Amino acid sequence: MENEFLPVSREDMEERGWNRLDIIIISGDAYVDHPSFGAALIGRWLEAHGFKTGIIPQPDWRNLQDFKKLGRPLLGFLVTGGNIDSMVNHYTVAKKRREKDDYSPGGKTGLRPDRAAIVYAQKAREAYKRVPVILGGLEASLRRLAHYDYWEDRVRRSILLDAKADVLLYGMAENPVLEMAEALRSGLSVKDITFIKGTVYRADQVDHLPEAEVLPSYDELLESPKRFAESFMLQYRNTDPINALPLVEPYRHTFVVQNPPAEPLSTPELDSVYELPFTRGYHPMYEKEGGVPALKEVKFSLVSSRGCFGGCSFCSLHFHQGRRVQPRSIPSVVEEAKKLTRLPGFKGYIHDVGGPTANFRHPACEKQKKYGVCKERKCLFPEPCPNLVVDHSDYFKLLRKLRNLEGVKKVFIRSGIRYDYLVYDREEFLEELCRNHVSGQLKVAPEHISPRVLDKMGKPGRKVYEKFVKAYQKVNQKYGFKQYLVPYLMSGHPGSTLQEALELAEYLREMGHTPQQVQDFYPTPGTLSTCMYYTGLDPRTMEKVYVPRSLREKAMQRALLQYRNPKNYRLVYEALQKAGREDLIGYGKKCLIPPPRKRRKASR
Repeated sequence: MENEFLPVSREDMEERGWNRLDIIIISGDAYVDHPSFGAALIGRWLEAHGFKTGIIPQPDWRNLQDFKKLGRPLLGFLVTGGNIDSMVNHYTVAKKRREKDDYSPGGKTGLRPDRAAIVYAQKAREAYKRVPVILGGLEASLRRLAHYDYWEDRVRRSILLDAKADVLLYGMAENPVLEMAEALRSGLSVKDITFIKGTVYRADQVDHLPEAEVLPSYDELLESPKRFAESFMLQYRNTDPINALPLVEPYRHTFVVQNPPAEPLSTPELDSVYELPFTRGYHPMYEKEGGVPALKEVKFSLVSSRGCFGGCSFCSLHFHQGRRVQPRSIPSVVEEAKKLTRLPGFKGYIHDVGGPTANFRHPACEKQKKYGVCKERKCLFPEPCPNLVVDHSDYFKLLRKLRNLEGVKKVFIRSGIRYDYLVYDREEFLEELCRNHVSGQLKVAPEHISPRVLDKMGKPGRKVYEKFVKAYQKVNQKYGFKQYLVPYLMSGHPGSTLQEALELAEYLREMGHTPQQVQDFYPTPGTLSTCMYYTGLDPRTMEKVYVPRSLREKAMQRALLQYRNPKNYRLVYEALQKAGREDLIGYGKKCLIPPPRKRRKASR
């Protein structure tokens, strides 16, 4: 069946000689048969292990028949909201409706509901009442226990309960979903499958879990932001398969139990996932709409690793992929690159080779392999751990092999480079990077320069970034390159008052840099920063944190970072007045904006 799409219709099933599927995946995304799309990856993985699997992509949630189009599955439904949380997919941080959905055909919006995982699970249950319903994907993974919901501004209970699903798979779930499918095929009831790592289930009693960590009850979380922060830190410290305990979250009439995370895939296992027979394209049924925009970003890119030990507070990877890095083998990535060169439209450029962090190709230290990641400290923050292994040699070797492939002109790196890791290695890799893998601009993410904000972000101090800037400039001068750094910056993060936003604006003025894009902090489920946003506390210390909450203040902080944009003049002027910094209004070199026009006319 190589290079065939998974069945999406009865006709597809008949062509394969199937009259019934084992498992049906319901997804909030259009069907793109590429390893960067979760539904396709899990579908191919199950298919490779002998399960008849089909996909219902973006069903009409107002029409129950759409959930019956592939018939009753023998083992169960797998439900995912898609690659992105459906609420993030639909709304900006200002809670305005987005005008485009890159994961839908033609970028069209409105093809999935808000809270898609909940809606799809309930509809699947309505369609076939006794068929197991299993939640998975990012939306479910980060909402697996009680969580703060930015769009409703309240604490919601576990999505498992709201969706009325039987079980939830969290994290990168290849092995848990396979174990679940095999258990169901063996004849076990889904209610008895409570032993699989990387799963969350509902229980009437928890006497069988003597070593579990009991979290504050849902009622306590509703009453006390402090208890929410305490609960979050208990979860935060239990995300490694080696040292995590089961977690129990009590509700009035039930318990939600989170088993410890599944073991990360080994290198051979990870290789086997990406070597599955993906067509690497969108389903032909989307041709008339012009395809699926999200494919463009990844079509000629390669995933070389999973996991990230960077530990940024605003990132949900800690809860989803975990902090232990899992690399693919070099031969496996090279073979996939050869497939890219044969794809229609390939023009010699590999757009990216990386993962959550491109230059992480091995666990942070040897101790992680035996004891798991540290519960009480991070690998790079506030200073690099003495046990941290800084070594780019394997990534160096991989990039060199890729760019020497026949048909490859250039290999770029678009996924994040951790400068605060690279800067501690020999200059050899930085030279390799600048000479062969930068297309005029290198994107890095200092995020901010204020010590107070960086501390809440879990990012290193300003000196580390400036050290990297000097090293980058030195290498480019050495070879006569005109290549620039593009710093990613974030506004409105917990800990940032208008004073910190002004501090960053003045830094940009001194550097002569005008950022084209600024990310306004978005409080999404599953991050330490979101916990700060909701509680006003740093859960690591329980100290109070200033939080810019109003949309007006967030807009002012964002505008300050792009103070040269005429459209931002009023917001910047208001911010300077509110901060008592009228000294930055005028015509001097230190000023950010000129006086208002009326005053200028009067002075003339």
